Amino acid sequence: MTRSTRDMEFMLATVRRDTRRVQEAHLVCYLQRQDEEWESQTCQDEIQHPSMRALEASSSAKSRLESPWAGMEDRGLPAAEPGADRAGEGREPFGYVGIEAVLDQMRRKALKTGFEFNIMVVGQSGLGKSTLVNTLFKSKISWKSTATDLDERIPKTVELKSISHVIEEKGLKMKLTVIDTPGFGDQINNQHCWEPIMNYIQEQYEKYLREEIVINRKRRIPDSRIHCCIYFVPPTGHWLRPLDVEFMKRLGKVVNVVPVIAKSDTLTLEEREEFKARIRQDLVTHEISIYPQRELDEDPEETMLNDQIREKIPFAVVGTDQEHQVNGKLVLGRKTKWGIIEVENEAHCEFAHLRDLLIRSNLQDLKDITQNIHYENFRIQRLMERDLQPRSPESAMQCPSLEKESNF
Repeated sequence: MTRSTRDMEFMLATVRRDTRRVQEAHLVCYLQRQDEEWESQTCQDEIQHPSMRALEASSSAKSRLESPWAGMEDRGLPAAEPGADRAGEGREPFGYVGIEAVLDQMRRKALKTGFEFNIMVVGQSGLGKSTLVNTLFKSKISWKSTATDLDERIPKTVELKSISHVIEEKGLKMKLTVIDTPGFGDQINNQHCWEPIMNYIQEQYEKYLREEIVINRKRRIPDSRIHCCIYFVPPTGHWLRPLDVEFMKRLGKVVNVVPVIAKSDTLTLEEREEFKARIRQDLVTHEISIYPQRELDEDPEETMLNDQIREKIPFAVVGTDQEHQVNGKLVLGRKTKWGIIEVENEAHCEFAHLRDLLIRSNLQDLKDITQNIHYENFRIQRLMERDLQPRSPESAMQCPSLEKESNF
């Protein structure tokens, strides 16, 4: 190897060594800048969050592995409160999930399937039961009688008549079934006149239970259970009759009872308020359960809303399907020699409060209480009587037969 070649290789080696040193120096400077930025950020975080260092010192590696929420405060999220669920309940998601779309899904399903609502009206003849139902749902729901003689129209015993009517509003269909009780309280001797009505309510529970316990049951069981019973109190202005007290005590145990004062326009405003106060006193004295039941209030907000309803019970109502011209507008009302009693005017009667309770605010609650309280009590009692309590699959296979279902 010549001298010039060795000199050339030496120079190349020197250049490579100097280049490597320059790269190493640049790397050291970069790492120093990163350390300085990190220390600066840490100091700033400690100034803003003085307790951060103590919190980091107290948290161990094991707790960080066990809890997926450990260290979330380092990422700008709130720290877990003492006793909070480690599964993350109650925490807001990191981004939009779309849970609120469930409401749209429920709405579409309700529009597709519709729902059922069953009302029973109980009271003497001539109190305007059918008229009030027509006014509530703005539909013509009537029971046609084929009898021609006046005496034949008055039933000698309590009879039950039901009629179903499909009401559609903004695409939502509701199958409304109204059960009338002609003959109740119209006889000279009304002893045990409530028995056919009580038997009818129990029969609807029994029918639903039979459909529910069969092996191959229907996907959607027809619901004929009574969701609400409107009890019409005659506008006597005195106290509740013994018949009313005895029957409502029995009704309140198996169905949601809403008492109303029928044809309240026959009373003055002073007489109406006194009558309402006396009825409320009778309800408390005789421990009559009416809707909304105080023992079923779930939270303070619901208690406050239900207390406002309980203050208006019994509702003083006036029913009519006639429209009259008042101040240039057509209104539902009854025309008398003193003027027109507007049905939907809260200053004239409490029909609007009753309508809001039954339809606009508490309809689903009436159905839920019927399902979860009244029907559930009946179901437990019947299963205990028939010894049809749920068994394990093994014991059910060893059971020789399920003939009791067919004998129900």
